[in-house]
Amino acid sequence: MFQQWWLKQQLKRLIKNTKLMALQQHYQYLLTQLSLPISKTNLLALDIEMTGLNPKKDQMVSIGIIPIIDAKIQPEFAQYKLIKIQGSVGQSAVIHGVLDKDLTNALPLQDVLAWLFEQCKDKVLVAHHARLDLEFIQQSLLNSKSHPFSLLAIDTLIIDKQRQLRKPQFLKTGTLRLNACRERYNLPVYNAHNALTDALACAELLLAQLNKMGGLDKITLAQLLIKR
Repeated sequence: MFQQWWLKQQLKRLIKNTKLMALQQHYQYLLTQLSLPISKTNLLALDIEMTGLNPKKDQMVSIGIIPIIDAKIQPEFAQYKLIKIQGSVGQSAVIHGVLDKDLTNALPLQDVLAWLFEQCKDKVLVAHHARLDLEFIQQSLLNSKSHPFSLLAIDTLIIDKQRQLRKPQFLKTGTLRLNACRERYNLPVYNAHNALTDALACAELLLAQLNKMGGLDKITLAQLLIKR
């Protein structure tokens, strides 16, 4: 399978080039899991709230994570972090609900990234519109002059896009938003744009998607990973 071979080569290169021990361990874990069914793989659903959608000028304000172990969501291990930013959250507070006063005791960005990499040492990242979240993480390290790297993730938006494109219809605006995707699987609508709530919503969506696609024992990690 070309996809699995290509991912193996990419991961071997990343293991060789990265200087961050936690990321080395993360890549090593991915390498060992590529051919295994998702039911055997530890996952980490992630959501990031930002001041805007441009990684080069906007900032991350919060991160929520929730593990999926043995194909089950683990809410007791969910975590949420607020991130110090430069300046004000401005009008973005209307979207994510995080105010400047909420960030008074927030953690420095580099501390949050170090924490995140520790959390995903033995897990695969999952996000809705994962490319955006990964771009923000990568840009944050570039801004701090850290060693550049790549991240891989399972993207629930891409999974649903591929499923919808098989149908004889046009994708309307908003069709691939998180709650719109969840509604297609009869999942409840949550109040959006809280990082922890959206991480949970993403985790539930992934399990519903995989069950519709044949089950978590039938689909391998290599079939789902995207690279950024």
